Amino acid sequence: MDRPVLHALCLLALAWASPVFAGTVEISVTDTTGKPAANAVVELVAQTHSDAVSRLPEEAIIDQRDETFIPLVSLIRQGGHVVFTNHDTTMHQVYSFSPIKQFAFEIDEGQRSQPVVFDKAGVSSIGCNIHDQMVTFVYVAASPWAAITDAQGHATIADMPEGTYRAMIWHPQLMPGRTPPPATLSVGNGATKFTRVLSLLPGELGKKPMHMQMY
Repeated sequence: MDRPVLHALCLLALAWASPVFAGTVEISVTDTTGKPAANAVVELVAQTHSDAVSRLPEEAIIDQRDETFIPLVSLIRQGGHVVFTNHDTTMHQVYSFSPIKQFAFEIDEGQRSQPVVFDKAGVSSIGCNIHDQMVTFVYVAASPWAAITDAQGHATIADMPEGTYRAMIWHPQLMPGRTPPPATLSVGNGATKFTRVLSLLPGELGKKPMHMQMY
């Protein structure tokens, strides 16, 4: 077989074997008053089997400053880990009773924790046993495709294989019993819009009254 013909056949076989990454999902989330909803996580789950490798972070750093966990919400892939740092002027006792991960340890000023591995998908609520107002959340995604909305309530998931997905959304201030049901999303060549309006609890996370409702 001629070399040019063989080369062309190899390229064709490679194209058939590789997924088509052509879609972008543009996400917009607001609350019922129209205010942008920051820190919402949208996870897209393929309706058919996918061998796509996750591009989500394997590691997240959660810092402690001014008796506050920073950031409020972290997103990692399943099997990833979180490292806690303490740039505060006091010791903290970090803990979680969440079903996907239970742990407790002390971290003094200037210290850095050992990696906390999350091998189960889901959401972990984390607090400080000394300072009740402190709260942070780790969203562990089993799917390769997920994103957190910014201060404008926007997020983008790029390089999506064309196909049909189940779109799930979570927010740390979702009202009990008001979690939106999963939606079906078709991703094609180009941009796909995904918009949601969420019923959220009033107040600001990090304040004691709100913290008491999370546990």
